[in-house]
Amino acid sequence: MKIAFISLGCSKNLINTEQMMALCRGAGHTVTGEPEGADVAVLNTCGFIDAAKSEAIEHIIALGELKRSGKLGKLLVCGCLSQRYREEMGKELPEVDGMMGTGSYDSIVSAVEAVARGERPETFGDISATSEEGERLVTTPGYTAFLKIAEGCDNFCAFCIIPYLRGRYRSRSMEAILAEAGTLAERGVRELILIAQDIGPYGKDLYGEKRLPELLHELCKLPFRWIRLHYLYPDHFDDRLIQVIKEQPKIVKYLDIPLQHCNGKLLRSMNRWGTEEELRGLVERLRAQIPGVVLRTSLICGLPGEGEEEFEELCKFISETGIERAGVFQYSREEGTRAAGMPDQVPEEIARQRVERLVELQSRVLDVYNESRLGTVMEVLCEGFDPQMGCYAGRTYADSVEVDGHVWFTAAGVVEAGAFVNVRMTGTLDGDLTGEIEE
Repeated sequence: MKIAFISLGCSKNLINTEQMMALCRGAGHTVTGEPEGADVAVLNTCGFIDAAKSEAIEHIIALGELKRSGKLGKLLVCGCLSQRYREEMGKELPEVDGMMGTGSYDSIVSAVEAVARGERPETFGDISATSEEGERLVTTPGYTAFLKIAEGCDNFCAFCIIPYLRGRYRSRSMEAILAEAGTLAERGVRELILIAQDIGPYGKDLYGEKRLPELLHELCKLPFRWIRLHYLYPDHFDDRLIQVIKEQPKIVKYLDIPLQHCNGKLLRSMNRWGTEEELRGLVERLRAQIPGVVLRTSLICGLPGEGEEEFEELCKFISETGIERAGVFQYSREEGTRAAGMPDQVPEEIARQRVERLVELQSRVLDVYNESRLGTVMEVLCEGFDPQMGCYAGRTYADSVEVDGHVWFTAAGVVEAGAFVNVRMTGTLDGDLTGEIEE
């Protein structure tokens, strides 16, 4: 059969999609990213917040239209949305011919074949017992790849549904991770991006202690140019981890640390670590011990109990700490979470306005950082020529794939995608840097 895969949501979801693609190809089926003309479309969904749910439903409806026009055979929906809304999807979305949960990705071949036969499979395995091993059909550009080192989450933040969709935290063995990393390196990957819901506690469930520093040491022996870390929660930074990040030149000095807020009262109510003083101390410690470090975080506006005083505290924190990158999100009241039942819910309009204010504030912080780079020469990973811009696009160590900006640069000759070049920064453009190759 011809099977089309569409992956929504995070990079962790993408890896599950890549594993399913490899399984289907191994079973003799043709794999594509284009649903039109496919026998079965597999939609791997995100169900984290309202925006993600809406995106998934829009895709389901659009794929249903393809079915009705005779341009698509069947539709199988898997991932977080089906795990979360199994009964509702069966009743309210007739476009869906079959469903799989987050504990059943390795059953993809039997599921698509059952759907093609006209059956309506509903495959929901144990979400805390999934296998993260096996071949992947990597879909990112050849020079960049994600590597998942753990699945699930034990943090149980009050606003988050992920542990109920993905199960408890489960580290992969170091041997399996290093074997997969070695394969990626052999294929020419230059930038390796380590991912999990939280990479900080890696190994504690498997080895009785956190083993991320040891894993990083071993990964640095492989021929990658950059090793990037996503995500490190603030309570996992100890001397060993900071030291290996500082000393290993392959580990980019860019840390994605999801803080969500800085107010101690709100953090405690959300089952998060830290006070404003502790978070400021962490930022100062990282900047002092890791020269040139660039920090990224995620922030939520409108958490239950956030008044103007707490929001102003957050604004002041961002301004004074100078965190260079931030994803700012409006609180989403998700059924099944503890925060959904909390008092002092913030009206959506006020939360939306706070997002806008914080985004504007953080953009000024980013402008200060970009201006500090003008006149300097930075290593840039070229991602190819952009005909609309009339120049090349690339990223520095301070720009992670998909979530940050670009460097737009000119060159006298041809620069291949995946090449590392030195670029002198000469200007800024809508939050991005511009420059020219330093010969």
